[in-house]
Amino acid sequence: MQQFLKTMLSICKKELHQFFSNLTGYIAIILFLLVNGLFLFVLKDSNLFDFGYATLDRFFELAPWILIFLVPAITMRSLSEEIKSGTLEILRTKPLSCRQIVLGKYLSILLVLLFVIVPTFIYVFTIKSLSAAGSIDGGGITGSYTGLFLLAAVFAAISLCCSSFTGNAVVAFLLSTFVCVVLYFGFNAISKLPVLQGGPDYFIEMLGIDFHYSSISRGVLDTRDIIYFISIIFLFLFITEKKLQRN
Repeated sequence: MQQFLKTMLSICKKELHQFFSNLTGYIAIILFLLVNGLFLFVLKDSNLFDFGYATLDRFFELAPWILIFLVPAITMRSLSEEIKSGTLEILRTKPLSCRQIVLGKYLSILLVLLFVIVPTFIYVFTIKSLSAAGSIDGGGITGSYTGLFLLAAVFAAISLCCSSFTGNAVVAFLLSTFVCVVLYFGFNAISKLPVLQGGPDYFIEMLGIDFHYSSISRGVLDTRDIIYFISIIFLFLFITEKKLQRN
């Protein structure tokens, strides 16, 4: 077990070094903060000053839209480049299992996403300092950030899985974005069909990521929502591992 973790961490370190050895990693973080900052503090119809309340609800509504494109962009080269360049076969000749490769790469993506999300804590202090009472709903903010990280983790698992199906990074990005959009919005859209109203519409909506993210974003840490996110992550990581074994 110790050797398994050591090998997995070595893959994670390699991926992190590769990601931050060029401008890609820094650009991803800057773009995420810049786009959110523009919508929250500059643009007329969406900024928090016009909203009039000391809340970050608009940030947590906007963030999934950005992550749907940002996470696939971060992840698209993780396995597709390995497949294209043939280095995946080199990795397999070493004493590495497919599980170690998948978990090592996935852990590196989660750490990158942490680097992306953590700087947004400045929004919390900004809103707190601007509020009339000098305070905000700490419990709700904690729940919302938990939901945001779980959402990013799900998108990362989906994108890593899609990256294992092609040697083309652009195709991996497009496929990942499409799957993320379908799983996030698709079930909610299907549940709105008139033929399903008053019947299975609620259960169909529960299959979508949006339903569970919205629940956690309200500050309610429901065990069912957390189990849902973890299950989706394990499902796509399992598919990724099996795909690598087949390759």
